[in-house]
Amino acid sequence: MLVELHVRELGVIADLDVVIGPGLTAITGETGAGKTLVVEALALLLGGRAESAMVRASAEEALVEGRFVDERTGEETVLSRVVPTSGRSRGFVNGRMAPVSQLAEAGRDLVDLYGQHDHQSLLQTSTQRQALDRYAGVDLGPVRELRRRIAEIGARVETLGGDERTRARELDLLRYELGEIDALAITSSSEDDELAEEEAVLASAAELREAVTVAHELLVGDGSPGTVDLAGEALGALERHDLLAGPASRLRSVLAELEDVASGLRQSAEGFEEDPERLAAVQERRQRLHGVVRKHGERLDDVLEFAVSTRTRIDELEAADDARAALEVERAALEIELAEIERAVGDARRAAAPRLAAAVEAHFGELALGRARLEVNVPATGIGDEVELMLAANAGEPFVPLAKAASGGELARTMLALRLVLTAAPPTLVFDEVDAGIGGEAALAVGRALAELARDRQVLVVTHLAQVAAHADRQVAVAKSEEAGRTVTRARVVDGDERLAELSRMLSGHPGSTAAREHAAELLASTRTA
Repeated sequence: MLVELHVRELGVIADLDVVIGPGLTAITGETGAGKTLVVEALALLLGGRAESAMVRASAEEALVEGRFVDERTGEETVLSRVVPTSGRSRGFVNGRMAPVSQLAEAGRDLVDLYGQHDHQSLLQTSTQRQALDRYAGVDLGPVRELRRRIAEIGARVETLGGDERTRARELDLLRYELGEIDALAITSSSEDDELAEEEAVLASAAELREAVTVAHELLVGDGSPGTVDLAGEALGALERHDLLAGPASRLRSVLAELEDVASGLRQSAEGFEEDPERLAAVQERRQRLHGVVRKHGERLDDVLEFAVSTRTRIDELEAADDARAALEVERAALEIELAEIERAVGDARRAAAPRLAAAVEAHFGELALGRARLEVNVPATGIGDEVELMLAANAGEPFVPLAKAASGGELARTMLALRLVLTAAPPTLVFDEVDAGIGGEAALAVGRALAELARDRQVLVVTHLAQVAAHADRQVAVAKSEEAGRTVTRARVVDGDERLAELSRMLSGHPGSTAAREHAAELLASTRTA
């Protein structure tokens, strides 16, 4: 509920703080005192249109802040709106800047305004449908669940490849790509690296063989002693002397290594044979491998992984016809079930519509709307989602949508009658002009209706009728005065003698009138015993 409202530099309000409690609060004051500005301030908090003309003369900007508290959890929400004399207004939710749309969304669950404003949730057709459903006891849970399941099946059908032509095109492409990979018969993910080594050898075979031959001849000799022979003679010379055993041992190891290298070079020379055909084949193979790598990744690993996933996808698509047929059968059964449930929901809505209209109309007489008629329109067939409340505010007038059907006071009283019938509502309801054009017993009836509505939620009413204000749990008097040559509006909670004086002023225009005070006291007493 709204626990505190702060307004600064708005219209004739210089600086206003109002602390509001639960139950019914009446906001009263002389015409032009600024009590309607309290409602305009709340409208700004709910995303209402902001205009620079709203800013108090000589001020740079107006500020409205509202603090709301959830009575169940104690959680606080603070909404703020700043309206400058130039430029766009700024909204804040819990101290953080927010667009006006977010401000309106946050306020929608906190406050409903009824009067000449466009924030009434019951003017939205979606809310009207929800209200009828609550009144009719309609449970939309099964409808939502079936719609969710049908949508899920639709998504699964899409994953199977869409329609038959789309699926056939995808299959053709995947088979072609997989066939191209399979035709290569890739041996392993390292095949290209192995071929690269072989290509390097084949491309340099003649040079390698010549280098190996020269090295071998130098080691073993060709008609003359080679390095191995010379090393052997050197070893023989050292071995004749025991004192040279150390160098002889080292030379012996070197000689063995030279003989081993010479043997290896001889075998290598036999392996380095020029093979132009094999070289061409290796180069062609590598080109083909690089071709598929460019299409499917950066390495052969990526190509092999693509082949695995493609086989899986082809299997899915080839089995899609059976899977799709099964899903279509399941979807058809769910759609039949959904149609039956939607028809039942529609029937329940159509049956409850005239009962809801009659229940609301039953309050019209006491709220000075005796000649008004309400109609709850529901489509004649189907689920009947397009629910719309229609009102004929006066005798002989046609039914028109609720938002266009009535003046501010008539609309506010119509909303009051609706709220008396419907249980769900935001925690704070604000009524402005609810008493426009009425008086006497009708005013007392409106006051009683507001008090009844305030038993389980917070209700604020801007009123000029003592018969309405007397039913309030508390009364806030708004008055303007002149300070330093400027008109200033103040608001304060009045109680006891001050409340009697305010009610006397509302009754007779003379707060000090003895007769008016006696009437005010009698009025307060009667509302307490009603």
